[in-house]
Amino acid sequence: MLLTTAACGGSDDSAEAAADYDPDAPVTLTVGTFGTMDFDNAGLYDEYMKLHPNVTIEQNNIAQSAAYYKSLQTRLAAGSGLDDIQALEIGFISDVVTNHSDAFVDWAAEDNADELEGNFYDWKWGQASTQDGATIALGTDAGPQAMCFRKDLFQQAGLPTDRAGVAGLWPTWDAYLETARQYKTTAGAAFLDSPASIFSSSVYQGDMAYNDEDGNPALEESDGVETAWGYASQAAEEGLTANLSQFGDEWNAAFSNGAFATIACPAWMLGYISSQMGEEGAGLWDIAPLPGSSESASNWGGSFLGVPKEGENVEAAKDLAEWLTAPEQQIKLFTETAHFPSSPPAAEDPQVKDAVDEYFSGAPTGQIFGQAADGIRRTPIGPYDTQIQEAFTTALTDIASSGTSPDDAFQDALKASEQAIGG
Repeated sequence: MLLTTAACGGSDDSAEAAADYDPDAPVTLTVGTFGTMDFDNAGLYDEYMKLHPNVTIEQNNIAQSAAYYKSLQTRLAAGSGLDDIQALEIGFISDVVTNHSDAFVDWAAEDNADELEGNFYDWKWGQASTQDGATIALGTDAGPQAMCFRKDLFQQAGLPTDRAGVAGLWPTWDAYLETARQYKTTAGAAFLDSPASIFSSSVYQGDMAYNDEDGNPALEESDGVETAWGYASQAAEEGLTANLSQFGDEWNAAFSNGAFATIACPAWMLGYISSQMGEEGAGLWDIAPLPGSSESASNWGGSFLGVPKEGENVEAAKDLAEWLTAPEQQIKLFTETAHFPSSPPAAEDPQVKDAVDEYFSGAPTGQIFGQAADGIRRTPIGPYDTQIQEAFTTALTDIASSGTSPDDAFQDALKASEQAIGG
């Protein structure tokens, strides 16, 4: 660990701080966030300060998660400068669990640990837990995945456009690829945005993704990697994708120009699609389950809140972090800003479970993403998952754009992964 036990404070210090805690004393709490986590936009900070007039909340936001995490790593190494609450993105949670767990409050050691754990999907709680049972952060949102499709483009290609009919086209990834071939023949266009849509979603449907049970990279032993690579490399080699770089300018423009008909979409992607297409896109898109989800669902995204042990206001920060991540607040985040809950009690609430999205043709988003969340496996994650995924999606791009053979591209992905890991 980068912080020693002495640097983090012992149990006696923690007990003394808890004993001295006055919940009514004036306090200013800082919350470090990235991107659009939307606690402010959903009105949660204002509500908490109204309920607790002695509390002032100041949010310190950095737009890009990579820049945010670089800053957080610097502060963790220095043992100072941390906010009272620090947001942790799923792509970085394993690094924090593995290398910085001593710096954060252990929620599994709290008196109400059982109640807290019951607020979250077991896979969400597990993502923030160490091998010896400490849990260093509480979940905020989650990213259960489905498949978004363009109804107008499906109709032009002679494919079903109703939700149930579309779901029947692809119970498996093999069936999805066959539909993609049919679409390419009929429409003469790409069926999906990028090979990454297949790889990044299907890799987590295996028993293993990038790591073994100990969190160590095990790419050549992974059933998830093997299966996902097989499907994604077929799509890349056969020209079934538009081969766009996700989140690039061309990819953003392609939502409006009809360059692809389907895209793997976690719950948060709905807001991204609607922001790219605007009012003109209302009713063009709909949502069906992800291929293979009847056997195993997939998650992409989601964040956590951790409380640094050495903060000046640890007890007050714990109260706020618990409140922000409680089921009641996760429901509000969903209804106000469409962040899907990482909490089963929240997902089962009628405000979530019965939700529909009129922009996406009245799709029952609460049911679709709720069923996906229920089916997500607790797949081991590791500190280098983001870098490994980038290595594989880059190799898939080489297949589609340069004609690299799938076997050669796979070896390239392994080499790039080893370099990123430092092996």
